[in-house]
Amino acid sequence: MHAALTRNLSVTPKHTLHDWLTYIESLHPLGAAGIELGLERVRRVYAALGLQLRLPGVVVTVGGTNGKGSSVAMLESISMAAGLRVVAFTSPHLLRYNERVRLDGVDAPDEAWVRAFAQVEQARAEVPLTYFEFGTLAALLVMLEFAPQLMLLEVGLGGRGDAVNVVDADAVLLTNVELDHVAMLGADREAIGREKAGVMRAGQIVVLAEAEPPVSVLAHAQQLGLLAGQSLLQRDKDFTLEQHDADAWVWQGLGQWQAQRHVLPQPALAGAHQRDNAAGVLMLIEALKAGELWPAPATVKQYAAGLRQVRHPGRLQRLPARVPVWLDVAHNPAGVDALAQAMRDLPSVRRTLAVFGVLADKDALAMARALAGEIDAWYLASLNGARGRSSENLAQVLLQSNAAGTFQIAATEASPFLAYTQALHDAREGDRIFVFGSFLCVTNVLEHLESRASSEADE
Repeated sequence: MHAALTRNLSVTPKHTLHDWLTYIESLHPLGAAGIELGLERVRRVYAALGLQLRLPGVVVTVGGTNGKGSSVAMLESISMAAGLRVVAFTSPHLLRYNERVRLDGVDAPDEAWVRAFAQVEQARAEVPLTYFEFGTLAALLVMLEFAPQLMLLEVGLGGRGDAVNVVDADAVLLTNVELDHVAMLGADREAIGREKAGVMRAGQIVVLAEAEPPVSVLAHAQQLGLLAGQSLLQRDKDFTLEQHDADAWVWQGLGQWQAQRHVLPQPALAGAHQRDNAAGVLMLIEALKAGELWPAPATVKQYAAGLRQVRHPGRLQRLPARVPVWLDVAHNPAGVDALAQAMRDLPSVRRTLAVFGVLADKDALAMARALAGEIDAWYLASLNGARGRSSENLAQVLLQSNAAGTFQIAATEASPFLAYTQALHDAREGDRIFVFGSFLCVTNVLEHLESRASSEADE
């Protein structure tokens, strides 16, 4: 980091994005892993930046446990197919920080981030911010520069106390509520639901993409005065979906939306669960259209084009290798349940090898048990950092509950890439490999493969 990069910055153009990321990571004892839920700090800096008076276009917040990033990607892709100027904020990133803001599908450039970080630093005065809070405020500034017609904001963790919730959105899409981050959000779906529902506001359009959300979510919506079937729209009450044939599915509106019926292609994201995400996305767009908030005409042709063109790396992403290799950022039991179903839907194979790395605050055993019947050999990987877990610890957790030899542990390695390399070495024709358990697990493999490809290209 440049020596001049101190509290009172004055020559910001000389600093790189790497400098800024190093700096904001240093502001919290736990670095980038530091989490402090609550909006008081963020609101003060948000107000100092004047953002509440400047955010353009229609703003949509996407919350929930799983499927947030995929839902944002589908909204973004359909918006682009409709010719809208759209910006999307998601987290975490896989390879480069720039991925956290996309401008019409393109990662925001370093220069925009550098300008935004400098503005946040000047505005915050002595207000302490976590890595995520600092980055969220910077992301809003980057998005503001683009003057979008539609802003898509993915909640980072929880809802009520997440930095993204500083923004009063026009609409909310809540994907689902499952067990994750229980130490911070609560030990059951009702407690977690109360936190997730905290992104809702009176007067918003709210779409619940799961058929049976926690009672706490519905109760909070009722307290806000959201009317079922009008401003509060729920799967199996206001919309549903069904399989049409091998290549298509049907989105069907119910109640006042019953005239809407769309036959659509399968989303370009692998896994049957992506249709569930797509159904919530379509309900949101239909509701925005009805409220005259969708910035352009939206047609079934645009829906179809957006679903065919959507891309979201790390979600059942297929790698070119001598055996099939799939990467997935599933990092909680519900996410792994969806991954298990995706495995069963793929063509059968001789053996399935798992490269598995999990953070210390995750329920590793529940995740592994969800896949116990699908995995023939486990290649366990250490994850570094403040929330990291060693492969040896992970092996101990699995082996202590290894009834009837459920978990066949083939290797414990110091990194996901080393575990992947060993699994690839051991794989034979007819086998396949799945890499999952954490964003960090997928990222580590992708980083090494990208570095190797770059080195080979330079030779």
